[in-house]
Amino acid sequence: MKLQIPFWGEELTVSLPKHNIGEIIFPNSVEIRPEKEILFEAFNNPVDTGSFDDFIKGDEPILIIINDATRPTPNARIIDLFWNKIKDKDIKFLIATGGHRAPSKDEYLELFGNHYSELEKNIFSHDSKNKEENIYIGKTENGTEVYFDKMVMNANKIIYITSVEPHYFAGFTGGAKSFLPGIAAHKTIEQNHELALKATAKALVIEGNPVRNDIKEAYDFIAKDKKIFSIQTVLNKDHRIYFCVCGETHKAFKLACEKANDVFSVEIRERADIVVSVAPYPMDIDFYQSQKAIDNGKFALNPNGILILVASCRKGLGGKSFFKLLSESRNPDEVFNKIAQGFKLGYHKAAKMAEIMKWASIWAYTKLEPELLNHIFIKGFGDLQEAIDASLKEKGNEKILFLMDGSLTVPRIAHRILHKRKFIYAPVTDKNPKNHIKLDDLFID
Repeated sequence: MKLQIPFWGEELTVSLPKHNIGEIIFPNSVEIRPEKEILFEAFNNPVDTGSFDDFIKGDEPILIIINDATRPTPNARIIDLFWNKIKDKDIKFLIATGGHRAPSKDEYLELFGNHYSELEKNIFSHDSKNKEENIYIGKTENGTEVYFDKMVMNANKIIYITSVEPHYFAGFTGGAKSFLPGIAAHKTIEQNHELALKATAKALVIEGNPVRNDIKEAYDFIAKDKKIFSIQTVLNKDHRIYFCVCGETHKAFKLACEKANDVFSVEIRERADIVVSVAPYPMDIDFYQSQKAIDNGKFALNPNGILILVASCRKGLGGKSFFKLLSESRNPDEVFNKIAQGFKLGYHKAAKMAEIMKWASIWAYTKLEPELLNHIFIKGFGDLQEAIDASLKEKGNEKILFLMDGSLTVPRIAHRILHKRKFIYAPVTDKNPKNHIKLDDLFID
């Protein structure tokens, strides 16, 4: 039987016996209304603020923050919608790159569509490593030193556009995440992301999530002194707008999270011994981003199973620190020992992968050299069919679960499968209880 697998905007065909095809999981189907209808309704009925038209009244300069090209946020379509209302105003755009690089020329065109040539001189890309461009504003309860881009600090009226979908350690993207990590300094992002090592920092979890709590507190430092209008979208599996909510950041975010659950929290019948998890465009931009499909795939995988990542990684690795940490470690246990000696941004990524490597195997089909992946305990393949055939040979006559949008889809089973209480990796030291993660902590009810 032949099966089509999304890859780099196209599809790959793989063949396998029908009895080896298990569940094929996509984000849930939801009813889609006309896009303009959804957006106009949200703009005119924002949460806890006046309408968009009221917000932009007057001559005061407006700073508009948008996500970079690693997110599926429909920036260009939303800018299109309100273009006639803002084109004659004093506006600047800031791209919330977080710790990522600035967009390429093609990515700028993707982000702004037909308006790029008109806006080019008013578009700026956040640089988290430029110390002169980021201003200190306070310290959170967790000790995160908060530095934000001076363009944000100097603005009084801010609009930001984002999308809300599951995030593997912040619970969900969207909301105040446009500010941290979006327009925060490298040091701030690094300190915040160290909290991702805690067991309660995982997909779909907001309450009690230390990363999200830290983000909220950092945002609140500036929100009380500024006028901020959020535009928060939830997309369906085809990247069409399913829901939009505007207005006050936290209340709007909560509503968006509920709708994101409708789309991306998907029930499965049972976990599988082999899971193929796909990172589709644009989440396949590099390995750093594609890793999210690994992390979500683990929720559908049995202990001692094989997880096969499918991602183009068209821009390469995307980050050096996580790769360096993994490649210089003799085994996954050593990753945590090195993290205990000093945390660097990107180490959280290595830790999340090493957690899985303690109880399962990770394989991958990408455009990266297989040998490169072999250095980080991932079995690389130059052909997807070869990877699938090899997994069946190793695990036997098993059904393969296919997660077709693994970057965003979080599988869950109706009834939790209980495992014996055991550590999936040894604690770094007895004084680091945050590292005592049990296998059950990885699964979602």
